[in-house]
Amino acid sequence: MYILLEDAKQHINVDEAFRDDDIYITNLIDVAEKIVEKDIDTSLKGLEDEDGDIPSPLKQAMLLLVGNFYANRESVAYTNMVEVPKSYQYLIDLYKNYRGVDKQKERYLKCKLYQNKKANQTSDEDNNDINDNG
Repeated sequence: MYILLEDAKQHINVDEAFRDDDIYITNLIDVAEKIVEKDIDTSLKGLEDEDGDIPSPLKQAMLLLVGNFYANRESVAYTNMVEVPKSYQYLIDLYKNYRGVDKQKERYLKCKLYQNKKANQTSDEDNNDINDNG
């Protein structure tokens, strides 16, 4: 894990001596790491420096997620919440792998090319039928 339990507890203002939520917070750290990795479409291992650390903006993004999940344990909030500008999304965008989007676009274009070829083949076959019958 890239975030230490102590760092997460400090971020969410939980006294270090309070141990009742340690397993829960550790699970939140694990979830946050997986979410950031998915959102940037890059393995965190590939971003490690020689000491095994990842960039601090990604750590901060993970802490934001942990704090959000810890404070909001249900999927419904009964208050008016707004996203803080330049927070999580801003931090992960610095490391987002946009090549995944290019691969999706490439697959889409290949599919369209295939469909066009099939349509042209069908059209050519229809023209041949007309010529043969005419």
